[in-house]
Amino acid sequence: MSTCVQGSPLSVRPAGHPRTGRGPATEPLRLAALLAPAAVVFAAFFLLPLVRLILIGAGGAEGWAAYLTTLADPGHLDSLISTLALSAGVTLVTLAVSTVAGLFLVRHHFPGHALLVALLTFPLAFPGVVIGFMVIMLAGRQGLIGTITQALTGGKLVFAYSMAGLFLGYVYFSIPRVILTVMAAAEKLDPRLEEAARSLGAPPWRVVADLILPALKPALISAGALCFATSMGAFGTAFTLATRINVLPMTIYTEFTLQANIAAAAALSVLLGLITWAALAVARSVAGTSVAAAG
Repeated sequence: MSTCVQGSPLSVRPAGHPRTGRGPATEPLRLAALLAPAAVVFAAFFLLPLVRLILIGAGGAEGWAAYLTTLADPGHLDSLISTLALSAGVTLVTLAVSTVAGLFLVRHHFPGHALLVALLTFPLAFPGVVIGFMVIMLAGRQGLIGTITQALTGGKLVFAYSMAGLFLGYVYFSIPRVILTVMAAAEKLDPRLEEAARSLGAPPWRVVADLILPALKPALISAGALCFATSMGAFGTAFTLATRINVLPMTIYTEFTLQANIAAAAALSVLLGLITWAALAVARSVAGTSVAAAG
């Protein structure tokens, strides 16, 4: 029974007295009602299509063995190896460039600093198709590099329609994502630790190796994992540069649209998803929840 305080519009409820209609018995129903919309969306737009994709991959003549034998095709295996090598190279170069640039931008402020940071993040506004178009404008047959090399050497240097052009495009759109993560982590570093190390005679490379990089390690792992996953599944840039570039997303597109081999396309799609998911899972186990936070 509740007791009323004279002159007060509120009633005082004794401690431990359950609220009417919102006791422990109704708590699971309330939680289920809150989770229901998210569960419906997850099932409709992710779980059911994924299950359907897995079943289609096993729906060919080889059944479930298709997931093992699809890589026996030399073309599929070469495509997977090329995609892994490209993604690993893009990740390493992007981390190196973004770490140096991010630390510099955090430690130095100068006129136009904010404008420079804004320009560095500008590629985030572009889809992969636009990035591919920009690579063609730079290194294509009518690109700037070709024009300069023809004027200097008499021959055009054209690499936009090759793996080198795709590598350049992936690095271009990966740098903004990584540099923002590095800058956010670098702002939390304590400069007094670095000053103390220098006062004790530590050379600059020891300060970087023993203080800065270990402190940035979770952020670098998180950003690297996302960069690798993005490069593994990117399609628009490769499609813009050349449909014959041998990377796994283009192979899946060719199998699905040109060869009408839907089972192989589904099996390769599941394989691509598993590799990307495994990379993110490993990074998450090493770096903690910062992988999700960086995304």
